[in-house]
Amino acid sequence: MKGTWTICQKELKGFLGSPNFYLIAFLFTLIFSLTYSLSLSQFIRNMSAMVAAPGVPSQQMNIHYGVFLRLLSYLNLMLIFVVPALTMKLFAEEKKLRTFDLLLTSPVTSLHIVFGKFFAALGVVFVLVFLAFLYPLATATFATVQWGPLIVAYLGIFLVGAVYAAMNLFCSSLTESILIAYVASVLLNISIWLVGMGVEAVDGQTARQIFEHISLNTHLAGLVEGTIRSSAIIFLFSICALFVFLCERVVESNRWR
Repeated sequence: MKGTWTICQKELKGFLGSPNFYLIAFLFTLIFSLTYSLSLSQFIRNMSAMVAAPGVPSQQMNIHYGVFLRLLSYLNLMLIFVVPALTMKLFAEEKKLRTFDLLLTSPVTSLHIVFGKFFAALGVVFVLVFLAFLYPLATATFATVQWGPLIVAYLGIFLVGAVYAAMNLFCSSLTESILIAYVASVLLNISIWLVGMGVEAVDGQTARQIFEHISLNTHLAGLVEGTIRSSAIIFLFSICALFVFLCERVVESNRWR
């Protein structure tokens, strides 16, 4: 574990010491500030209009559904494109600069290398998710916030970010071209959401159940609404474990070559 921690520290320092990271954080904050203020203003107007209207569904008057889930949808969309920008260099740049060979000859295992870089990517994803969490935190000063569902929802988005990080780390391990790693990562992030569309494309009950089980949208839907499901947690962890394992295999094959 010492090797994993050493590599994780090195990569985290590289992330947090890079001007690109702070540029991304600034753009995150700017977009969140604009979209969140607009969503909150629209929610307040809708609340004023609905107070006098009888029979309005309580869900429409819930700030969790009216504001926070919209913010999470924007966050997820941004992570699809931002996480590849952060992870594309973790292996590809080292291969291009020929420092990857030095890493392979260092006294650490392939698993230590992959875990160290993966945990560093998770740390950056956590920072970005925490930036988005500051907005509901500020809203709690003047509105009632249900913290349980909100924390579960953000946990779900963080786990989805972890899935992106694992998949994109695998893409970065396959090439020494940063551009190819980024494009492949974005396409993989988008494709995992397209799998859920198979539910509507098939007619058989068994096939529909299979697509629902492997659909990221199906598992995330319950989490963002504040419901913890063991099947969703196991699925997200399994995807992370799969791509971390595949990445470790790629690194190990490079070591033997």
